[in-house]
Amino acid sequence: MTLLFYIFAALLIYLSYKSFRSGIDYLNYFKRELARPRSEFEPFVTIFAPCKGIDQGMQENFDALLQQDFPDYEVVFIVDDGNDPAASVIESAWREAEGRHVKLVVAPAATDSSQKVESLREGVLHADPQSEVFVFVDSDARPTQDWLRNLIAPLTDERVGAATGYRWFISQGATFASEMRNAWNASIASALGPNRKSNFCWGGSTAIRRDVFERLNIRERWHGTLSDDFTITRAMHDAGLDIYFVPQALTPSIEDCTFRELLEFTTRQMKITRVYAAKLWAVSFFGSGVFTIVMLAALLIVIFSARNDLTVAVAMVTLVAVSIFSIGKSWLRVKAVRMALPHYRPQLQKQMLPQLSLWLITPAMFLYNCLAAFISRRIMWRGRTYVMVSPVKTEVR
Repeated sequence: MTLLFYIFAALLIYLSYKSFRSGIDYLNYFKRELARPRSEFEPFVTIFAPCKGIDQGMQENFDALLQQDFPDYEVVFIVDDGNDPAASVIESAWREAEGRHVKLVVAPAATDSSQKVESLREGVLHADPQSEVFVFVDSDARPTQDWLRNLIAPLTDERVGAATGYRWFISQGATFASEMRNAWNASIASALGPNRKSNFCWGGSTAIRRDVFERLNIRERWHGTLSDDFTITRAMHDAGLDIYFVPQALTPSIEDCTFRELLEFTTRQMKITRVYAAKLWAVSFFGSGVFTIVMLAALLIVIFSARNDLTVAVAMVTLVAVSIFSIGKSWLRVKAVRMALPHYRPQLQKQMLPQLSLWLITPAMFLYNCLAAFISRRIMWRGRTYVMVSPVKTEVR
């Protein structure tokens, strides 16, 4: 058992070092991308925004969407019920849009895919004929004013199939559950970067040229699926096209959550990952398991060992080294995000302490999520229950 502890302790230190190095690369990537000149790529763009129910700050989210620093674009809002309360918020934002092209589409109720996917499948049928770029956004995202311009900029390169941003949660009230969700989500956000072949699309902020969307038959690929973004990601990889991560398109989601909502959100994400990216789920399962078990074992050895022997020394080195690398990675990540979201620096400054401390228990949350994903493929999402039978088959309950 002692030898096993030494082996896994060494492995954890190595993985923590690699993670720290990736944090340096992440920060440097942000610096390079943020230094790029303003893009003058200005095609007509259609933004699709599926909505269901009321999100925290939804009015402000829609106002931000309709006030982009971009000359000509339309927003297609999609609901699955004309009486959905989101419709009144859309109409309010529409009245304040001052000439923006806005459409409100009512999609059919989903029967063999998620409602979001069904809404998107309906929404793309209503794009303006002159539209050259499709952009997909979530209703809980609050894009910055130059989000659209920056997000579509990489699409001038024909090797790029899709450009993506990612969410960054910002809490209004610093509750444990909200800050824990922020830290959990942040670890995924920093998985994106300069490697275009390993990047993935986030459905809350993704841009695709219309001709690529149609050539890859994305609308039909969505049929029967639950995850819009994993499906797009797979289509890009199958076609050998790059996915470009745009730091300027990092998109705040300004909302709080309860502990129950924290568990629901994180577990839902991992269940989707298990079905659509099984290797990624397995890596998360292994990594979170090694971290949790080794750190707990090292802590117990230091506290309860009766002798100051080699095992205690290894345990102490493990605790110190992993802590240094993990805190360093968290600091680098927040520093990069503060560069990309300068208008939110006061809120991000308040996140610094939670981000620098919650890394210690975030892996335990991932481990719980992975175990839950192993046991069940059933999720509750926006008031509906789905069972993911496979990446191309979804049962609506």
